[in-house]
Amino acid sequence: MDPRRRRFLRHVAAASASAVAAAAPSVLAQPALRTVAILGDSARGGFGHDMDLVFAGRHGLGDVVVADPDPAGRAAAARRAGAVRSYADWRDLLHVESPWLVCIGMRHATVHHEIAMAALAMGAHLYVEKPFVVSPAEADAILALARARQRRVVVAHSMRMAPAVVALHKAVKEGRLGELREMRAHGKQDARAGGEDLVVLGTHLFDLMRLFAGDPAWLHASVQHGRRPITLADRRRVRNDVGWVAGDAVHATLGFAHGVHALFSSDAAAREARGHWGLELTGSLGSARIMADLVPRVLVRMQRAGRMAAPEDPWTPLANIPSAEPSRHNVPLVDDWLAAIQEGREPECSGRNGAWAVEMAAACHASALGGTRVTFPLARRAHPLDDTP
Repeated sequence: MDPRRRRFLRHVAAASASAVAAAAPSVLAQPALRTVAILGDSARGGFGHDMDLVFAGRHGLGDVVVADPDPAGRAAAARRAGAVRSYADWRDLLHVESPWLVCIGMRHATVHHEIAMAALAMGAHLYVEKPFVVSPAEADAILALARARQRRVVVAHSMRMAPAVVALHKAVKEGRLGELREMRAHGKQDARAGGEDLVVLGTHLFDLMRLFAGDPAWLHASVQHGRRPITLADRRRVRNDVGWVAGDAVHATLGFAHGVHALFSSDAAAREARGHWGLELTGSLGSARIMADLVPRVLVRMQRAGRMAAPEDPWTPLANIPSAEPSRHNVPLVDDWLAAIQEGREPECSGRNGAWAVEMAAACHASALGGTRVTFPLARRAHPLDDTP
């Protein structure tokens, strides 16, 4: 094995072990008779991936209560979550229970803002399914109220805290891939290709871009529907309602600090030509590929001594990364959320990070409609496809 790759693999193995140790469960002492709440809607897509299990196996947090307007879904969620009470309406739950922790687990993000504002006003800390909200304006309002009430908000971009990604991030920060030069991402490009893929899965990838390269400065995007540029007339809503989306093909270029560029694409026409969805990082000494999933895998291809990596060089897995059950992908986020509450700090998968992912997705629609590059922060905070002044 090449010495450079051997050093890299030793490093990421050590970083991975540190990540697992940092995710040890914590228990917060709270006043008696407090409750923790899980909110979903089985009639409209149910709960996000295992969001009904975010408090499972945790003692000392309080009684678990559930809200779901669908009777069968509510009963199933209550069984899985070990809930002691359940409600048809989340408003009734908040009014009666005054929970101190609230998991907003609905897949349809159009209700996230209303629920978050109500829960924050009652003093709850929030764990929110992605996408966080449907517009930068909604994110602004939630974050402002959270700051005023000193509440901690987490968004379920769980890949950010997956052991393999944590280890890779540490390696990149320490220069193991050399100078970061480029990032390329593409969504699943399935039946949701284009605008829906951008908002539902692209937000995960935008969050990872920021993890490795910091805040973007600008974005320029083309969004097309049937090979022509989109207009407001092309906007639509989807089953798991995440707000307005448009187009069946999205191609975006982003600019970050230090000359780093990134590309994002989701194109129905490329469905057969693309591999697993995810993010590829290219550095001056090697490349890394994040194979996105509930438990993402990371592959690396390092420069050999005396020459750059070539296309025919193999991608090899990051070594000694502990395996994890997909159903436990929320565990590190909840551990960190509880620790952040106790320590008075921002969590790693913070509301601010979730808000940035929403803004980057919104920027794609804004740039496409305006036919120009947009800069961050976006001047218009409403959804770009919303024609309300």
